[in-house]
Amino acid sequence: MPCLNEADTVAACVEKAVRCLRENGVHGEVVLADNGSTDGSRELAAAAGARVVPVTDRGYGAALMGGIAAAKGRYVIMGDADDSYDFLDLAKFIDRLRKGADLVQGCRLPAGGGTVMPGAMPFLHRWWGNPMFTFMARWMFRAPIHDIYCGLRGFRREWQQGLRQRCTGMEFATEMLIKGSLSGARIEEVPITLHPDGRKAHAPHLKTFRDGWRTLRFFFLCSPRWLFLIPGGCSVVVGLVIGALAWAGVSIGNARLDAHTLLAASVMAVSGWQAMLFGIFANTLAVQIGLFPENATFHRFYHFARLERGIILSVAAFAVGIALWAGAFSEWSAVGFGRLDYSRTLRLVIPGATLVTLASQTFFGSFIVSLLSLKRN
Repeated sequence: MPCLNEADTVAACVEKAVRCLRENGVHGEVVLADNGSTDGSRELAAAAGARVVPVTDRGYGAALMGGIAAAKGRYVIMGDADDSYDFLDLAKFIDRLRKGADLVQGCRLPAGGGTVMPGAMPFLHRWWGNPMFTFMARWMFRAPIHDIYCGLRGFRREWQQGLRQRCTGMEFATEMLIKGSLSGARIEEVPITLHPDGRKAHAPHLKTFRDGWRTLRFFFLCSPRWLFLIPGGCSVVVGLVIGALAWAGVSIGNARLDAHTLLAASVMAVSGWQAMLFGIFANTLAVQIGLFPENATFHRFYHFARLERGIILSVAAFAVGIALWAGAFSEWSAVGFGRLDYSRTLRLVIPGATLVTLASQTFFGSFIVSLLSLKRN
């Protein structure tokens, strides 16, 4: 149990957990990871039967990491010390863990069979924040859960230590789910009931918009595909399509696509390609430092996208771009380096500039990817 000034409820939570272990014949302990309480929480928890572990690094995730590291059991169940979770009902978590689950996630929401008692969850959390982030986790990371923010969960301690978690704030629980889903862990879900917390001395530690933004930010940091590759790929495709139409001088209604449209399309294509390169850089670095595991798609990509192929592709694009510029220069020379028909000439200059820019990005980007993946090779 992570704890920061929970004197109102910590003793009751510890007593329930101790009683649950005893009644189910489980050889275990209750660890209170105290994050600097000054209201007597540590003394109350110890008197109720907990082993108190002081954690000096501040933050919800930091407290949990300190408590998990100090735990002696094979399995760990974590839950808040605000009396919103019923620690008498932990047998189903223990049962699923003993049957081979890596992570057993509690679910408070009806979508997963859970129950939210009146007044137990703020309106925005229940109907907007939690469902939205849960949907995103299921869509982006294939997480098999219905309540991403539930703080009551059990896991194999050895498995969790292998995740090498880094987040010291509220994102800790989300990080566990995302990394577990990406690594193919066996994740199961059990319905629970959420009760109104028993705090009287202070408000909940969770801050709706601050922690919501931190969760959203972490989602995209863990998914270069959604942050860089998909938006970048769409920008490249749209830019190329619009550019082709503008190059051909197509008219749509009374609007004729000309050099100005071609220039805007070029910017879209170049910006999109740059975003895709950033996605490749980010994924390579994240895999190398252990932020998340390598997936099959990127494994195939790295097998195909060798440095030499990147160089050949960039040299070819650069040569075509220079050829287009040479054509424009020839037209300029033909009129004695005087005035040009810009609508016609820019149809050579802009695609040439686009290809030269893409070639330089690809050339240098290939070296960066090769450098980042030296350890892999």
